[in-house]
Amino acid sequence: MKVLVLFYSMYGHVFRMAQAVASGAGEVPGTEVFLRRVPETLPMEVLEKMGALKARKAFEDVPVATLSDLEEADAIIFGTPTRFGNMAAQMRAFLDSTGGLWARGALVGKIGGVFTSSATQHGGQESTILTFHVTLLHHGMLVAGLPYAFKGQMNNEGIVGGSPYGASTIAGTSGERSPGEADLEGARFQGKYIASLAAILAPKRGEILGKL
Repeated sequence: MKVLVLFYSMYGHVFRMAQAVASGAGEVPGTEVFLRRVPETLPMEVLEKMGALKARKAFEDVPVATLSDLEEADAIIFGTPTRFGNMAAQMRAFLDSTGGLWARGALVGKIGGVFTSSATQHGGQESTILTFHVTLLHHGMLVAGLPYAFKGQMNNEGIVGGSPYGASTIAGTSGERSPGEADLEGARFQGKYIASLAAILAPKRGEILGKL
């Protein structure tokens, strides 16, 4: 059973969350976890001016995703920073290249989930995840979030990410905050939850699709 954790990260916050998601998914027996990043669309000189090059060294060795990675996975968990309440353009560009997968129904019946980060607590985390779900539904995927079985998202005593839609973290207006343990715990929970669902569904997916 294969779980793909596919992310875009500029300053490393989503990458750290992706690592936690992958760790959680890997706790499910019989699961192979693949960590991949979407292609960068910004020129290196622009990234340098944005102060992103140093942070990117932490994940520059992560392989760039191909469409076959999505097709081979039994579940896909997507991570993107929030851009004005939507997914990052880099993630959108990659998803816009999946028309061939859509035409063949290659992702129908697979589990999908989303996690994110934003600069502030009310910076569009929920709208980013919810609008991302639209693409997954167009592909015929089954959407899984971060259920309230994860009690960490009920914490009101500090700055904590997470919602029933998916794991999240707050990066700070200058990127000064790293994902806290509660945020990483939520990411691990979501990864394990989705992998657990996929472990049950994946062996029956062909049978289910054959009855449609």
